[in-house]
Amino acid sequence: MARKALVLKSQRPPKYRVRRRNRCQLCGRPRGYIRDFGLCRLCFRKMALEGEIPGVKKAAW
Repeated sequence: MARKALVLKSQRPPKYRVRRRNRCQLCGRPRGYIRDFGLCRLCFRKMALEGEIPGVKKAAW
């Protein structure tokens, strides 16, 4: 879980556009962000295993 202060700070418009940081929509985690889904790797994995993300399934070969 990300610190509440950093999540709130990231919601403000930055002084410069390049300072913007992608964060997970659910938990606010800044690292391991997957752009296509807007989630961090941990939330993505949890939701994919529960079948909450359409079109995503666990690889098996």
